[in-house]
Amino acid sequence: MLTAKQQELLIFIQNRLEEGGVSPSFDEMKDALDLKSKSGIHRLISALEERGFLRRLPNRARALEVLKLPEGIVRAKKVVPPVSPPGIAAPTTAPASLPIAANDVIEIPMHGRIAAGVPIEALEGQAMLSVPAALLGAGDHYALEVSGDSMIEAGILDGDYALIQRADVAREGQIVVALIDEAEATLKYFRRDGARVRLDPANSAYEPQVYDPRQVRIQGKLAGILRRYN
Repeated sequence: MLTAKQQELLIFIQNRLEEGGVSPSFDEMKDALDLKSKSGIHRLISALEERGFLRRLPNRARALEVLKLPEGIVRAKKVVPPVSPPGIAAPTTAPASLPIAANDVIEIPMHGRIAAGVPIEALEGQAMLSVPAALLGAGDHYALEVSGDSMIEAGILDGDYALIQRADVAREGQIVVALIDEAEATLKYFRRDGARVRLDPANSAYEPQVYDPRQVRIQGKLAGILRRYN
């Protein structure tokens, strides 16, 4: 069962694909649904993906495929061009445009630096960061500015923006945002050490941190890194 906005977006995308073979941009979808932010479109697309109505074509920011429509909504039938009589050239038509990559961006919450004593939730709504849509997959995301050099061997540098997919569980070896004792947030590799949780840095100058599982709360998994060059 889709919400009204999910169904409206799905039909809009389907109509645009039928008209020109190219899915609409995030700006066009935002305007069509009268939303204030492209992050709302990102959430709607993720929900449609999870329900099996839509999928993103890999390695393309502006390439969507409608897999199915809700009951009662029928795809428009393709029009087959008439066959010209012998000796008469058939009219030429331009081929349908293929989905192309575009520099679509979406806005995600920017929660500031990973700071001791400040749980992630306390930073909600501080600012927004524009991020290329191709860097993010399904799910809800936020950004953090990296502070320090504890993850440099994983290619994560001081001042980078860590793009985080919200999650409360993680697999062995994933880089996570972990909240320690509901007070200090840190970006580290997540590992199990017997009955305890070990948070490993990616810098040989730092020691792993080992905690009782009750002390650690996962707040997200690393989805990507955004870096600015001055």
